Amino acid sequence: MNAERPSAAQAKNAAKRLRGTLADQGRTVSHSESLEMIARQNGYRDWNSFLAVIGNAPPVGWRVGEQVTGTYLSQDFRAEVTSVSEVKSGWFRLALKLDTPIDVVTSEHFSNVRKRIRGTVGPKGHSVERTSDGVPILRVDM
Repeated sequence: MNAERPSAAQAKNAAKRLRGTLADQGRTVSHSESLEMIARQNGYRDWNSFLAVIGNAPPVGWRVGEQVTGTYLSQDFRAEVTSVSEVKSGWFRLALKLDTPIDVVTSEHFSNVRKRIRGTVGPKGHSVERTSDGVPILRVDM
């Protein structure tokens, strides 16, 4: 999703990623501390000020031609959005053309290479459908 300012969901996801990165470096921060850091990175004194400007509404949606990243069946991808339709408020059916095809099968005996994928994602950018280990089948970074 492209915008001058991130949506609240995008900012929260950025805070989650920041917290994970800092944890990998041995620095533990709370979720609220990571939200404050994201607010300061965007030029605001604190999270409440930032949230007041960006609002807490669900994202507007993706646009055809936009570049996105994410995972499909636990495989990282970068793709172009080729089709978007809003299923219901905050839920979008996306068609994606992958920059690099991905093999979505983990078996060494055969493969299933995908160049295009379709799926429905909600306000947090992931599908309701999950793999057997509980991971969303499709996750589009916001």
